[in-house]
Amino acid sequence: MTDTTPPNGPPNAPPDARTRILDAAEAIVQARGVPALTLEAAARKAGVSKGGLLYHFGSKEALLTGLLIRLAQAMSGDFEQAMARTPEGPGRVARAMLSWAFDDPGPGQEHQDRAAAVFLAAFHHDAALLDPVRELIGGIRAAIAADGLSPGVGQAIMCATDGLFMSHVFGLYRMTPAELAEVRQALTRLLEPAR
Repeated sequence: MTDTTPPNGPPNAPPDARTRILDAAEAIVQARGVPALTLEAAARKAGVSKGGLLYHFGSKEALLTGLLIRLAQAMSGDFEQAMARTPEGPGRVARAMLSWAFDDPGPGQEHQDRAAAVFLAAFHHDAALLDPVRELIGGIRAAIAADGLSPGVGQAIMCATDGLFMSHVFGLYRMTPAELAEVRQALTRLLEPAR
């Protein structure tokens, strides 16, 4: 059984059963936490039979794996869009990372909340399920290392933007828009010699 998400068909078409199941599982975890995520609850919320769910996901672990793969694909697409918006030159990956973290042209807070729920669900169930995201992050780390910046600059920017996301995931603190602007300015100043 594969965990690749098939296309959903033409625009405005209703989501396929697999997508509805993933959406339902994500909503359950976000609203009620990991303990509430059962195959029965996901099937009921998705409007499919338990057999229909088992056709796509044979276990809770397979369902969580599907959520993580979908999340990694979405993150990869978001980062690729940030790279496409970022001019060539030294520090391009780091500048794209700042754009990705601070500009977020996508669904913003809702997207972060869903991602946070999926991260926590996977970590709670089995930390190895985060491997698709680790692979994506590993690729970005390699690109940062070859970004033409002084040693440590790209990594500092990556650590700072990851820290902002993790503070959101764990609900440690929320920064005001003014604070976020100040942080972005400080991180951008790190890039000035490279530009």
